[in-house]
Amino acid sequence: MAGARSFVIKLLCKMESSASYSNLLLDKALSHSLLSEQDKRFASALFYGTLERSYTLDAVIAAHLRFPKDKLSNEVRNILRTGLYQLLYMDSVPDSAAVDESVKLAKRLRNPALAGFVNGVLRSFIREDKQLPKGQSKAQQLSIEYSCPQWLTEKWLREYGEQTALAMLSSSLGQAPTTVKVNTLKMPIEDIISLLAADGFKVKAAEPVKDALYVSGGSIEQSRAYKAGLVHVQDISCMLCCMALDPAEGQTVLDICSAPGGKAFTAAEMMNNKGRLLAFDLHENRVRLIKSGAERLGLSIIEAMPNDGKCFNEKLPMADRVLCDVPCSGLGVIRRKPEIKYKSPEEFERLPQIQYEILSVSSGYVKAGGRLVYSTCTLSRAENDEVAERFLSEHQDFVPAELPKELSSSCKVTITPDRFYSDGFFIAAFTRKR
Repeated sequence: MAGARSFVIKLLCKMESSASYSNLLLDKALSHSLLSEQDKRFASALFYGTLERSYTLDAVIAAHLRFPKDKLSNEVRNILRTGLYQLLYMDSVPDSAAVDESVKLAKRLRNPALAGFVNGVLRSFIREDKQLPKGQSKAQQLSIEYSCPQWLTEKWLREYGEQTALAMLSSSLGQAPTTVKVNTLKMPIEDIISLLAADGFKVKAAEPVKDALYVSGGSIEQSRAYKAGLVHVQDISCMLCCMALDPAEGQTVLDICSAPGGKAFTAAEMMNNKGRLLAFDLHENRVRLIKSGAERLGLSIIEAMPNDGKCFNEKLPMADRVLCDVPCSGLGVIRRKPEIKYKSPEEFERLPQIQYEILSVSSGYVKAGGRLVYSTCTLSRAENDEVAERFLSEHQDFVPAELPKELSSSCKVTITPDRFYSDGFFIAAFTRKR
């Protein structure tokens, strides 16, 4: 596993100087590596685990530094992080191996003192029975325990209360499920389940959504069902969003911020591929993703094209249904992309205004009596409830619309990951009255 550990250190250092998402960076690096399949699995687990638990690991490092103000190089810090991660969370790795391999990595840095330093920190942690540091407040303690920056822990405690915040923090760790929406336009769900099972996948119904399945046991993209356009990967929360949109046969539907197209695909399937569904993205390369996905699934009613959601386009038709799934901070999907939670909160400050502008423009495409759905994959009152409430207060031609009874008795709902074993999500629905 020595090569896998070295691979992970390099990738973590690259991650810190890159704007890439962790999954894209890892997939690309693995595709060019010479690691064995076993080493690739170990490297993936160590990379994602270290990234996910960085806040906790850094707290441990800080507690074991003789001079806390000392600055560590990225390489040394990541060697310590990966070593500590193995000690804390990888039961398959003996403590001696975690320490010895970390020391070997430090020796490659050509500074004899660094190997001794790494050895000292890791062995000191072991001698103290691997105890995590104690926080000076409730928020700080939860931050260390759940590896979540304190600003975010404080935000969730303040906005959602302790019980819900704890559920959100707990579900922000660990591997997210793989969920697929079944394309029953091509084949009955029972036959698709049989095909997946024949390919070695474990399959389970994903409540409360019809035609949704949890799958495990391999890469779904390599399955016969996926290649034949019988399924597409989509989280339960996104399917619930499409239920809130409630598209029907023969309608005109606009998906304003569509790429990579999952919600458009589900909506088209709900429409039995009858009607018209226009799916947009600002960038042509992402429009191509929508087109290729629709073609694979055999969804001919989808028309994908470039469009700027912040600017009203007079060429677009008035629609029965408009979905406005806006760019957001992504705080509901941090178990899939843990690097998001380590961003500065200042990076998210402009988002509510951008989201409101896109929602306002999108409302201009809704027919009288038509439905407008606003959604995000974040857990932030400023980006969710406050945008929806501002929209209703400033657009008198819209009124709250009922959501499916599975979701809420209100026009808006925050879906926390513990509720449906889903990503964190927000949905609000409105009806145009004139």
